Amino acid sequence: MAEQEKPLLIKRYASRRLYNTETSDYVTLEDIAGFIRDGREVQIVDLKSGDDLTRQYLLQIIAEHESRGENVLPVNVLNDLVRSYMLPGGGMMPQFLQSSFDMLRESQSKVMQNMNAMNPMAQIPGFDALKAQQQAFLKAMTGGLSGNWSGPAHDAEEPEDASGEDLDEIKKQLAELQDKLSKLS
Repeated sequence: MAEQEKPLLIKRYASRRLYNTETSDYVTLEDIAGFIRDGREVQIVDLKSGDDLTRQYLLQIIAEHESRGENVLPVNVLNDLVRSYMLPGGGMMPQFLQSSFDMLRESQSKVMQNMNAMNPMAQIPGFDALKAQQQAFLKAMTGGLSGNWSGPAHDAEEPEDASGEDLDEIKKQLAELQDKLSKLS
C-alpha cells in the first residue's frame, strides 16, 4: 500500500495532545484539517485504550469551523441530520451522504479532466514543463499551502530541484513556446 493511501496515524495522549506518528511531532486540529484538505486520510486513536477517535475529532473540526462563522453545512442539512438520528431507519443517511460525496468527487474529477483535455494550450510542446514550473512556483510561494484549488496537479509528480540540464531544457522549451506563440499572433 502506497504511503499516501495509508491513513496518517495520529495518537492522542492522556494530556489530550495529538501526536503525528510520521513526523514525530505534535499537531493541532487545524493541522489535521490541512492534512485532510490535501487529500490525506487520517486515523486518530487513543494511545492508552486504542479506541478510534477519528469520528469525534472530525466532527470537532467541523464544529470549530461553524463556530467561527464558516458555514460548513446549511441549517436545513443539519436539521435533516438530527432528524435522521431520531427516526427509525435513520441508518440510511450515512450511506446516502457517502454516495453523494462519492458522486461529487467523481464529477469534479471528470470536470477537471475535461478542462485539461479542452485546453488548447495543453497541445503546445513544453506546456507540461511550464505547468510543472508554475506548480512548483506556487508551492514555493505559498509554503505548500495551496490546497487543491489548482485541480489534479497533486496527482502529478512534483519536480525536484532542477539540475542545470533540466533548467536548460526548460529554457529551451520556453523559448520554443514563445516562438510558436509569436507566430500565432
